[in-house]
Amino acid sequence: MTWDQLLSSNRPGAKADSGESSRSAFEQDYDRIIFSHPFRRLQDKTQVHPLPEHDFVHTRLTHSLEVSSVGRSLGKKVGEVILQRHPSLNKDFSLFDFGAIVAAASLAHDLGNPPFGHAGEDALSDYFVHHPHGKTFQALLSESQWIDLIKFEGNAQGFRLLNKAQYGLKLTAATLGAFTKYPCPAFFPTRDKSKKSQKKFGFFQTELNSFQIVAEQLGLIQVNSDAWCRHPLAFLVEAADDICYSIIDLEDGCRLGLVSFTDTVEMMAAIVGKQFDPKKLSKHISLNEKLGVLRAMAIGKLVDDCTSIFLDQEQNILKGKFDRALTDVSAHQSALNKISEISIEKIYRARHVVEIEATGHEVLPGLLHEFCLAGFHWARKDQSRKYSNLALLLPEEVRWHINQDSENVYAVLRQVVDFVSGLTDRHAISLYKKIKGFSY
Repeated sequence: MTWDQLLSSNRPGAKADSGESSRSAFEQDYDRIIFSHPFRRLQDKTQVHPLPEHDFVHTRLTHSLEVSSVGRSLGKKVGEVILQRHPSLNKDFSLFDFGAIVAAASLAHDLGNPPFGHAGEDALSDYFVHHPHGKTFQALLSESQWIDLIKFEGNAQGFRLLNKAQYGLKLTAATLGAFTKYPCPAFFPTRDKSKKSQKKFGFFQTELNSFQIVAEQLGLIQVNSDAWCRHPLAFLVEAADDICYSIIDLEDGCRLGLVSFTDTVEMMAAIVGKQFDPKKLSKHISLNEKLGVLRAMAIGKLVDDCTSIFLDQEQNILKGKFDRALTDVSAHQSALNKISEISIEKIYRARHVVEIEATGHEVLPGLLHEFCLAGFHWARKDQSRKYSNLALLLPEEVRWHINQDSENVYAVLRQVVDFVSGLTDRHAISLYKKIKGFSY
C-alpha cells in the first residue's frame, strides 16, 4: 500500500468538485459528520453508565468527541514523521491532513451503536436467534444475509449510515477506509480471529459493493475474496478509542464511587510512570481536578507510545504484515489490562448498568417484533389497523424504502433494524411503553 493512494480525497459516488481553499476535503468530512443526524443521536446513547444524571459522566457523544481529539493528536504526530520519511508527499499533503482523517473517522466510530451500548447489539441479534417470529425469517434469506441479522455489529451499521444516501455525507475514501477497523463481512468462513482486523466485521452484504469501491480507490491489500488489510490509519482510530475508554471509563467509575480514588490513582500512575508526583497531585483540591490531571498525563503517555509503535511498524503495516491493536503491544499493556479487569468487575457489572442492559434485552426485541410485522404489512398493503398505525410510526424514508423493496425480505428487515438501532435510549423505552400500552 502507498500513502499517496491511501490519502485519497475522492468521494465514492459523488461528482468531482473544485474544492475550497479554506477547508481540506478531510476537514469537510469532519464537519459533515458532526452536523449529521446520526451523530446528534449519540447525545442520548449509553456509553457505560445509562441515562446519566451526573454532570461528568460520559455519553456516546462526549466519548466520540474525546476519541476524535485523541485521534487528531495521533494522526498529526504520525503524519509529521511520515512526511519526513516520504518527502514526495509534501507536495499534496500536510500533517494536518493525517490529523483530520483520523479525527473524522474517530468522530464517526460509534455512529452505528444501538441503544443500551453493547448489550443493545446482543439484544438486536437475539430477536432473530431466539424469538419464535424472528427465527422464521431464516428460511427466506441467504446464509450471508441471515448471518448479518443474527450478528448485529455496530461497526458495520456505522459504515452503512456513512454510506446511506439519505444523509448525503459522501465522505472521502481515506476517511471511510480509516473508519473501517474490520474490513471483512459477517459471513466469512475463513475468518482468522488471531488477526485483530478479523475479530469482528465492518460491513453488511448491503454495503459490500460500497466497501469494494473504497478498497480499490485506496489500494488496500485484498487478503482473499472476503477480506482486506486495514487502512493504516484505522490502527490510530482504534488506538484513540482504546485509550479513551480505558482511561475515561475508569475516571467515570471513580466519580460515581464504583472504584476508589486510591485504586484509580494507582492504576493511572502505573501509566504516567516517573512523571507522577503525589505531592503535586495533592495540591489540587477537588476530585475532578485531580482526575483531570491524571487523565491528561496518562492519555499523553499512551498517545506517545502508540505513535512510536505505529512508526516502528510502518513498513509492516503498509505490507499488511502487522495486524494487532497498538495498545496490545504497548509498553503499558499490563497497566491497561489491570484497568480492564477492574472496569469489568466494578464498573461494567455495576447494578445500575446491569439493570439497564436487562431493559435493553426486553425493549429492543420487542420493538423489532412489532415493527418487523408492521413493515411487512405495509409492504403487502395489508389493511390491519394495528400494523398500519405502527407503520406510520416509522420514518417516512423507511416506509419509502420498504415500498421500493417490498418483495425483498432482507431489505425490509434491514430498514426496520436501521430504525430500531438508530433510536436513542430514552426514545426506545418511551416508544416501547407506548406501543405496549404502558403509557400514552
